[in-house]
Amino acid sequence: MNKFITISNLKQFAYVNHAICRKPIRGIVISFFGLGNTKIMSAETSAGVSFGERGILYVHPYNDPWNWMNRQSVACTDEIIDVLIDAYALPEDIPVVSTGGSMGGLCSLVYARYAKRTPVACVANCPVCDLPYHLTEREDLPRTLYSAFWHEEGELADVLKTASPLHLAADMPDIDYYIFHCTADKAVNKEKHSDKFVSAMKTAGRNVIYHTVEGCGHCDLPDDMRALFHQYAAEEILSRTDGAANT
Repeated sequence: MNKFITISNLKQFAYVNHAICRKPIRGIVISFFGLGNTKIMSAETSAGVSFGERGILYVHPYNDPWNWMNRQSVACTDEIIDVLIDAYALPEDIPVVSTGGSMGGLCSLVYARYAKRTPVACVANCPVCDLPYHLTEREDLPRTLYSAFWHEEGELADVLKTASPLHLAADMPDIDYYIFHCTADKAVNKEKHSDKFVSAMKTAGRNVIYHTVEGCGHCDLPDDMRALFHQYAAEEILSRTDGAANT
């Protein structure tokens, strides 16, 4: 299919803070959502305002709610970034940071592996890291994973490894990674996911900062940790564009 997304219809495919983003644009932060999210942003978000004040485009793609960063979602996200780069005459090497929580945390990591333009960093909150294990972790998950990958050839458990950060650890790009995981997470087990992923990434020689968030539930970062989450994303961009994050 021919490319369909344009700057004129972009709001149908993503929330972007480009109307309020201070110029010159210094970088792009992509925020991937968790499983089942269908929300369309009708107003500027607090994160969009905050990043916009720093000259950073904040992009929230409206990918399939059950996408699990399959090939279509990688391509659609790339297309959205292409549109922004073309519309604002941005350099091809403009710094991009991928972020997200839960399924969105997985998406931020897997996108870093397959993106047309490799992000300079990834910031993930309670990410799903072992996708084959996650298939068995909750009863609501098999239908979503089958929906995302049914078109791929092979056994489902094997196909899931192609979008599983833990199984991709040896091939992940050499960029900065910031992982947050809450100890009381009942939806995505910390020991089965982030603990194993961080260990595998360090074994592979990647730069990973890991924050264990005590006593909190799934993706429920307290204010200081949420601020740090966004700070990491901003600093990765501003440090590359002769600026410093105003935190």
